[in-house]
Amino acid sequence: MEFEEAALTVLREERKPLHWTVIQDLALRRGYLDPFTQSDIRRHLLAALARAVAAGDVMKSWPKGVYELTGRAP
Repeated sequence: MEFEEAALTVLREERKPLHWTVIQDLALRRGYLDPFTQSDIRRHLLAALARAVAAGDVMKSWPKGVYELTGRAP
């Protein structure tokens, strides 16, 4: 699964704002991301979240590092 898809899937499943570290942990635990086949999980996940924010699918929330879905998320 691609990083942005994994992040959006976790946010959809949890239905609440989450810190990026929680998104990463849940994506790894659920097998959406694989540290053995995908390199630098943290960097790629943060970049994917930034792209999702720019696309309007996700918005940054408070406190720092927390993300939540907008109504536009696929």
